[in-house]
Amino acid sequence: MKTRTLILLTAALPFMFSCQQSSNGDKAASKKTVLDTVKQCYTAGYEKDSAFLKLKITNTVNVLGDLTINYENKPANVGTVQGKFKGDTLYVDYTYKIGENDKNTYANPLAFLKKDGKLVMGVGQIETAYGRSYFVKDKPINFERGKFTFEEKPCK
Repeated sequence: MKTRTLILLTAALPFMFSCQQSSNGDKAASKKTVLDTVKQCYTAGYEKDSAFLKLKITNTVNVLGDLTINYENKPANVGTVQGKFKGDTLYVDYTYKIGENDKNTYANPLAFLKKDGKLVMGVGQIETAYGRSYFVKDKPINFERGKFTFEEKPCK
């Protein structure tokens, strides 16, 4: 009987250790995420159009946020962005609605070049396949033709 108990305890020991180690690792990972999260807010204007971008950047590359674009004489585009920094360029998917009463949801890729503390929105050729839009792979994104240059502002 003692041998059987000893075998069961010996077999259970690695499982108990792995559960405890995972629990400690999860706590450390969540603390790291909190420490590595940066919030940034930006505004942009072009002629009579304006835009507001609020970002939450984790681990210096992953981005979640909100983007509102107000075009003159049109309802606002209000939505969320999700993406990543690749070098000095931020690539996101922008999911939005046009106006408050629009029941449709739209999605487009956007690219921003980080330059001199600003985010410059680029213009590129987009194609759609399998219900998803993305920038054409071998076509460059032009950041000089972009309409909005976002300047960092304090978040409210």
